[in-house]
Amino acid sequence: MILKTIEKHPVTSIIIFSLLLLLPNLNLAILTIMEARNFITAREMVQEGNWILTTMNGNPRYEKPPLPTWLTAISAMLFGMKSLFALRLPAALMVVFSGVFIYLFTKKLTKDQVLSIVVGFVFITSFYIIGIINEAPWDIFTHGFMIASIYFLFQLFEENSDIWKNAILAGMLAGLSLMSKGPVSLYALLFPFVISYAIVFKFNYLKGKIAPIICFIVLMISIGGWWFIYVRMVDNEAFIEIATKETSNWGSYNVRPFYYYWSFFIQSGIWAILALIGLIYPYIIKRISNKKIYNFTFLWTIITLVLLSIIPEKKSRYLVPILFPLAINTGLYVYFLIQNFKHLRLKKDIVPAYFNFGLFGLLGFAIPIVSIYLLKNKLDEYWIPIGLLSISLIAIGIYLIKSLKEKNIKKAFYGQVVFMLAILLFGMPLQSSFYDNSYFHNISHLKNTVESQQGIFSYTIGSLTPELLWYYEGNITDLYAHEILKLPKEEKFGLLIEKQNKHLLELLPSSYSKELIGNFDLNYFKKKRDRLERDYYLITKNTTFE
Repeated sequence: MILKTIEKHPVTSIIIFSLLLLLPNLNLAILTIMEARNFITAREMVQEGNWILTTMNGNPRYEKPPLPTWLTAISAMLFGMKSLFALRLPAALMVVFSGVFIYLFTKKLTKDQVLSIVVGFVFITSFYIIGIINEAPWDIFTHGFMIASIYFLFQLFEENSDIWKNAILAGMLAGLSLMSKGPVSLYALLFPFVISYAIVFKFNYLKGKIAPIICFIVLMISIGGWWFIYVRMVDNEAFIEIATKETSNWGSYNVRPFYYYWSFFIQSGIWAILALIGLIYPYIIKRISNKKIYNFTFLWTIITLVLLSIIPEKKSRYLVPILFPLAINTGLYVYFLIQNFKHLRLKKDIVPAYFNFGLFGLLGFAIPIVSIYLLKNKLDEYWIPIGLLSISLIAIGIYLIKSLKEKNIKKAFYGQVVFMLAILLFGMPLQSSFYDNSYFHNISHLKNTVESQQGIFSYTIGSLTPELLWYYEGNITDLYAHEILKLPKEEKFGLLIEKQNKHLLELLPSSYSKELIGNFDLNYFKKKRDRLERDYYLITKNTTFE
């Protein structure tokens, strides 16, 4: 009954499931450095009006175009500037948007609704598509807008109806992608798509479409490029300095070997096993019914991998664009199993499916046992989420094993989808049980106590990390910004300093006394990162006459 409803209303089903997956615990994940940077910029848009010439701690921040920050700032204005739920909401909705368009694109590509639904659910439950909301929220905007652009661009290439409509929508959406993170998605998603399309589909229907294609390019460049031109004209020096630093990072920062991304399929999370098998070309090409589509998605995935690999700078989050074609590629293999599993006899055909779905069936029993063991001293505090997690995973485990016994891969597939929902819905609230740093002290207390009640302004020696700056809830001046100590006019002020930089306190003139007041520590775990700690000193100028 439920499966028939999903297949009857696929877009609605993907939207509802995505919202259930992402929204209930959206505020629980620990703030990351990338989020903090973006949220500070959004805050300064609202509080200081820096909507075009974007800033962080009052300094120019032109590394990223502002479209996602605008959307985040608007959400914060509506639902609360301090609310992580409000700040993360636009990125979460962009995941939903991306899931809908990967479904729509796959349906145009394959003309098969059930296969397209499978692809949509594989995509929205992939590990890094969910993780990107917390790790690097601006990436989902640039790639989400680009997959929507590709949906219309594919129709422009393939169909002879609505040519201008498809060209205009594709150009506008590609422009929004550029306004989200520059040419990142142009290089990592659109370019591999066009190359793969040219090889497999060979641009057979381009006659009479040159003008619409030019329109697509012009719209993309004009919508995506105006902000860069404006900032270059208005604040040229800062723009050039930041752009030079960013481009130099591509070849000198976080450099990894060419093969660093070769385990990319792991980023699909619960689909990693099936994703890997789906990439074994000699095996799949003999079994898949639509070889042309498989050739296309396989090439798209591999070309994306190669293009990402040739850039020296590498980070796991840069793999997000590869998860779009990988979801389609994996979906093709899953759909093959759904259609043929009951009739398969060779071990190499049935063992991978039994292993994958059987593994998650066993995990349905194992995870509750492990969770209860790990939290045995906190069961009274967390018994509701542990109970819900245990009941749901055991039920899913039984369902998966029963589905395999019946050789019903469609049921097993949706069981694995719901497995991911249960983990996020009931497992996420348990993460706070592992916070074991008894010295945790949020820097937000600084404004609420010392500054607001005692009127003592605070400064820093060495810049604050973005997480600390976010929770500080305002701009703060670095007295040692250019390796020259510049003292403020106040005779009494607060000073934040990292432990490893304590020696810099010796630069204070002898007429100033220093008193250690306390320590701010944003580490949630005993295994600490020094970058999230600052000692707080009260600095007082001695005004007595000699």
